[in-house]
Amino acid sequence: MTKLTIAAGSRIAAEAGSKIAEQGGNAVDAAIAAAIVSMCTDTGIMSPGCGAFITIWPANEEPVVVDGYVEMPGRGLTDQRTSTATHEVVFDYGGETRQRIGYGTIATPGGFAGLALASRQYGRLPWEQLLQPAIDWAERGFPLTGGAAEYLSFTHAAIYSWHPESYRILHHMDGTPLKQGDLVHVPHLPETLQSIAKDEDALYRGELGRHIAAGVRANGGLLGIEDLQDYQAIARSPVWARIGDWDVATNPPPAVGGSCLAGMLLLLERFGCANSLSEAVAHMVTAQRAVLGYRASHLDGAHDALPSEVERLLALADAADPALLNAPCTSHVSVVDADSLACAVTASAGYGAGVMIEGTGFWLNNSLGELDLHTKGLTNLAPGTRLASNMAPTVARRSDGAVLAIGSPGASRITTAIAQVLANFATSDMGLLHAVQHPRLHVELASDRKAIAFEPGLPVVSMQGLQPRPFTAPSMYFGGVQAVLWSPEEGLTGVADARRGGSVVST
Repeated sequence: MTKLTIAAGSRIAAEAGSKIAEQGGNAVDAAIAAAIVSMCTDTGIMSPGCGAFITIWPANEEPVVVDGYVEMPGRGLTDQRTSTATHEVVFDYGGETRQRIGYGTIATPGGFAGLALASRQYGRLPWEQLLQPAIDWAERGFPLTGGAAEYLSFTHAAIYSWHPESYRILHHMDGTPLKQGDLVHVPHLPETLQSIAKDEDALYRGELGRHIAAGVRANGGLLGIEDLQDYQAIARSPVWARIGDWDVATNPPPAVGGSCLAGMLLLLERFGCANSLSEAVAHMVTAQRAVLGYRASHLDGAHDALPSEVERLLALADAADPALLNAPCTSHVSVVDADSLACAVTASAGYGAGVMIEGTGFWLNNSLGELDLHTKGLTNLAPGTRLASNMAPTVARRSDGAVLAIGSPGASRITTAIAQVLANFATSDMGLLHAVQHPRLHVELASDRKAIAFEPGLPVVSMQGLQPRPFTAPSMYFGGVQAVLWSPEEGLTGVADARRGGSVVST
């Protein structure tokens, strides 16, 4: 049995990772098993047709980020970059949220390809064994988790009521959505997972992939079998930052989340330790406003120019340059084992397309319809282009051997949530539990709402042209940080964010 600690968004996901560790799996094996359970049981928040990033840092080796994120589909379609098989929905999720959903918002899913690559290169156990916990839950039915139930209460009418199969699975006979603890049965999901377990390429080059692609194309979507067949997960070198005594490795381009996180951490390091909570709030607001403003002006839609723009962002942040200072849904699993192998997995299906292809039990993403991520549209993207992402699964190490795996769901709040926890933990002598529980803020720079959203306990006032937007209680709007630490003094420690009803399990 491998000794490890796992923090995940639900108890059943954390226990799945623990079970794999008891069978001899390492941190990567446990993280993969937990992530797949989350993909299949965090209904609404997540779906199997997602994209994922996996940050892995073995002891005495260089870290790597496995990119299994979604791609722009449309291979074989003549000059077609958009689909009319979409519609806009509006729902209340920490404020008015607009998304596009439907068959035309489905991007090429890469989550299973990324997890399979991580398994082959860094895991111990057979791929088929890692899927068994998810298969078991799919066969017997699984309880709807608290975070998924809360999300479904916001989105069931807008996203999960227009498609008949989605509606039947997620609603009672009287039309009310399932509640926390209700048992969820997804027809055909066990068989779909078994086919992927037997052949990791089933979704990409097998009959399952052909069936899903045919179903999407038949309903006006862009995803075709050529998109699935050509998909490849990619191992990338991380983006680096340093805060306090910690070297931080996180998600590089073409994702933007890791670069924004690194920019915030570099700025906070240059600002130095705050002398009061009010000063700490001002530092955080300044860092978020600067980096998120730079992102909106220079990173969103940059694509080919993104690496050079990220390099400039990090240089400006590292120097605290005045030129910078004046300027969905996801799930996360963190695991560290006793061999100092750390793995952080963040996966996203956007807000969900609401689509389930008949006979698969396989919900799909709406990654082409995430309006907040694609503010400049997608018409200029060629099929096969990786889409932008806020996700930032992160691993950090300290010179004494301590290692931290951390990450969060939360769309645009991913980077700000992780930055606040890391800053409090690494520079304020705040314990990991306190750092995760500490109130958070998020700078909102949308054209119709320039504000500082914040939880109770922070002395937020109007500053830098931003108006306070207080929440009455801690909220899943501000992410759900899952973190696991190994240190020479205390060994393994895990913290799961109560904002998302997370859970920690140790073996």
